[in-house]
Amino acid sequence: MSETSKLIGHKTLFNNLIYLDQIQKFPNKILINGPKGIGKKILINHFLYYFYSKNNDEIYDLKKNEYKLNNNLSKLISTNSHPNIFKIKKKKDKKIIDIDQIREMIQFTNQTSFNNARKFIIIEDINLLGTNSANALLKSIEEPYDKTFYILVNNSEFKILETIKSRCLDFKTNLVNSEVMKIVNCYFDSNIYSDINLDFINNYNSPSFLISLVNFLKTNDLSTKECKIEDLLAYINKNKLYTSDEFVKEYMNLFIELFFYKNINNSKKISFKIKKYFYIKLSFVKKYNLDFESFFLEFNHKLLSE
Repeated sequence: MSETSKLIGHKTLFNNLIYLDQIQKFPNKILINGPKGIGKKILINHFLYYFYSKNNDEIYDLKKNEYKLNNNLSKLISTNSHPNIFKIKKKKDKKIIDIDQIREMIQFTNQTSFNNARKFIIIEDINLLGTNSANALLKSIEEPYDKTFYILVNNSEFKILETIKSRCLDFKTNLVNSEVMKIVNCYFDSNIYSDINLDFINNYNSPSFLISLVNFLKTNDLSTKECKIEDLLAYINKNKLYTSDEFVKEYMNLFIELFFYKNINNSKKISFKIKKYFYIKLSFVKKYNLDFESFFLEFNHKLLSE
């Protein structure tokens, strides 16, 4: 039996995109907005699998919203080597999407499409466009080729240039808690969601964060059920993971937020004034690449230690 990948959540938006395609009204420029880590890129991949395997249930099953793996189309899309798809995201060693990436995209639009089929350009995290790259993209999307379609992806906590947003059809997407739970359990093939400590379960935490959290806890031999937010912060501080662990660095703001969300009304020594003080200090540490160790020493001394 072939392996499959199933779309969980985003059903309304996915069906809307398919309907627009089926009535030949698919916009040349769309913007997909939603919170970080909820599967916007997965949604787009499902649409691409559907689009390039139309009328072939052996590859994409529209009734189940799932596609088969280990076929030629799957390999082309998963390795970013499909001749009619061009994906852009920030490079690891860069802080922004730079102008050279947009120039490569423009070269792609000027090339003849494979089999005369439609071409798709996917740009992730468009809030990270530099000024020059944003201006170059704007010129490109103002008069797109008939068979070239742009799908821009944005984490909704960030603002994007109004000049770009105004030229796109804006689609908003989100997940409900039951869908988050289903995605996490599906990823681990177990009912692990119910074992995650309640400090980390709320209406805002994405499946991507929870999956990364469980993997981090398992790697460091920490209990998913017993490890509270205070325990996690103390462990990070003790092992100085704020400088070496990518998961910790990515979600440090969220850890601090979770800590204050839990404790601000339950502890005499934790007030809104203290919260504001540490938020400002953390923002300066990250913005100016200052010493994380001094931040954690003070945080531990004033808030974590008894």
